[in-house]
Amino acid sequence: MLGKTAGGLFWMFRYLERCENTARLLDAGWRISLTRSGDTSGEWESVINTAGIRFLYDQKFTDFDAGHVINFLLRDTDNPSSVLSAISLARSNARLVRTALSSEVWEAVNEYWMAIKAALARPVTEKTLAPVLAEIRNRTAIVRGTLHGTMLRNDIYNFCRLGTFVERADNTARILDVKYYVLLPSASFVGSSMDNTQWENILRSVSAERAFSWLHGGDVTASSIADFLILDRRMPRSLAFCHAKILENLEHLEKDYGQRQPSQDMAERCTARFRNRRVAEVFEEGLHEFLETAIHDTAILASQIEKDFKFYG
Repeated sequence: MLGKTAGGLFWMFRYLERCENTARLLDAGWRISLTRSGDTSGEWESVINTAGIRFLYDQKFTDFDAGHVINFLLRDTDNPSSVLSAISLARSNARLVRTALSSEVWEAVNEYWMAIKAALARPVTEKTLAPVLAEIRNRTAIVRGTLHGTMLRNDIYNFCRLGTFVERADNTARILDVKYYVLLPSASFVGSSMDNTQWENILRSVSAERAFSWLHGGDVTASSIADFLILDRRMPRSLAFCHAKILENLEHLEKDYGQRQPSQDMAERCTARFRNRRVAEVFEEGLHEFLETAIHDTAILASQIEKDFKFYG
């Protein structure tokens, strides 16, 4: 496969996953802000920090008003990571690689783009936020379903899945990092009912509350939830699961092309970091520091994948 085509597939699914995860990040921040009385600007600031776009945001705004943050992340074209920007880039990449996609996948992406353009034609408020976020999640799920249901399991499929899991690993770490920033008024609240309520909101933001309940029952603690979202390979948005899938897809590409790439060695090292670990060790290292390292390592791995498969060569 041409590197340009591989890159188009990879980035198409990165952008689609980014749309969903931006929606999930906003949902986490919004739900957490509802648990606080008074000024909630700290929560919205943490969302911008976690999204990694503080520099761009500061160029336009001097405060962290909920409306400013919501619309900057959803519909501002000056933000290249906004949902409107990301779905437009996903559609552009889909057009570039259209001959590599089933007609159902192309149609799902095109309909996604049209629906989100309509939904974001006007500013979004806190009152209208929930249905917009639901639309983004549902549209992403439709594209994912058509990929699974209509595409051959070949190199095309593997590049699509690599894009999905690279982006998801990055964003799961970022959503968890929302908890670390200014979520609690002081350290004295850690382990309290307030702390647990906010951790439950993190679970809801990644649609994992039912799955968590099946496995852990009423043991809703920071430790058990962090273990679930970082180390549990049964959870499809956990860091351990995402990195295992990245490695798996790179191994499939090794078989397809008959050559092992440096990115595969790097993926093995990333996967090993989550294997046979206890969540207590993560907290001893420092949750924020652990997540920062995970975000950094995922970015380096993504760059190596682009280099190995000559996306721009």
